[in-house]
Amino acid sequence: MRPLTARRPKVMLPIANRPMIEHLIIAARDAGITGFILVVGYCEREIRNHFGNGSDLGVKITYVTQRRQMGTADALRAASGMVKERFLLLNGDMILRSDDIRNLCRMEAPCMGIHETDHPQDYGVVTVVNGLITGLEEKSEEPMSNLINAGAYIFDPDIFDLLSGVGVSERGEFELTDALASYIEERRLRGYLLDYWLDLGHPWDLLDANEEILSGMHHEKHGTIEPGCAVPETVSIGKGTVIRAGTCIEGPCIIGENCVIGPHAYIRGSTAIGDDCHIGHATEIKNSIIMSGTKVPHFNYIGDSIIGSGCNFGAGTKVANLRHDNGAVKVCGKSTGRRKFGAIIGDDVLFGINCSVNVGSSIGSGTRISPHSLVEGCIEENSVIR
Repeated sequence: MRPLTARRPKVMLPIANRPMIEHLIIAARDAGITGFILVVGYCEREIRNHFGNGSDLGVKITYVTQRRQMGTADALRAASGMVKERFLLLNGDMILRSDDIRNLCRMEAPCMGIHETDHPQDYGVVTVVNGLITGLEEKSEEPMSNLINAGAYIFDPDIFDLLSGVGVSERGEFELTDALASYIEERRLRGYLLDYWLDLGHPWDLLDANEEILSGMHHEKHGTIEPGCAVPETVSIGKGTVIRAGTCIEGPCIIGENCVIGPHAYIRGSTAIGDDCHIGHATEIKNSIIMSGTKVPHFNYIGDSIIGSGCNFGAGTKVANLRHDNGAVKVCGKSTGRRKFGAIIGDDVLFGINCSVNVGSSIGSGTRISPHSLVEGCIEENSVIR
């Protein structure tokens, strides 16, 4: 997820203006779960400050710190002293629905949530016979099925006994899947097929999730909408935000608090704009995530992109989002699988006027870009482009 995670943990990346893990907590809460333990480590302060004790969401949250990020088994082991009975374990970087969580919780432990995919080579693949997991292999070029480990489990506390015997993997981590091998050998590990699962492994996955959640959410309007604006029912507007005259917003879309949009801005569908942003005159934003405190004030275009917080786009700066050959866009050599994709831009990136950002660019946090520059490829953090 770099450069988006240079200054925040992955699970705090926003989807529809909420951290991804907040969507997961809400889904679990709506399934009837009220007590949560969050295993934190990298940039943990941001998670603790945002959620506190969980009272704002109507749940109780406690925290345990994983001192070094040494794998999934190590993360679960960090919580061993706080878990005394049957429990649900969820990876933080996915979106589930309440019905699936509720049904998974009805399963007998141990149980793994599984999901069917058309690209199983990107995940841990499982085989299932009569509801029992019979095989589990990590990413393989020739996967043995199209069912994958979705990162959702029901366990009894005896899982912690298995964790004590897990050694370091080839990746230098303590992996939960190594502990599950014992359950599989004993023919004890059940599988539950999830109806819905969104994986959030790459920046462009955020756009898919953003579009999905915006299309299904309840929208409310606060702030001020000046005369002469087109703002449909499928648009949410936060408190203190001003939509200035001549602005056109297509839904579904969400705009945070204390923003200034327009005049004469064009915000197209599936866009999420965070708090304290300015989208100004003759600027067009399409199918993008714009994080808090970013300014896109004059004659700009951003399409199909993820923009970090605290960025500033000089007048006339534009982000391309389509290859001339209509091929799938690649970022740093990896295909996004998307015909249209713009750029991934970290936090606190400053553009001079009339810059051009080529399709598939990745720009590290803290980068400074001089006027009239062409930016393309993978740019390291704190770079200077002249």
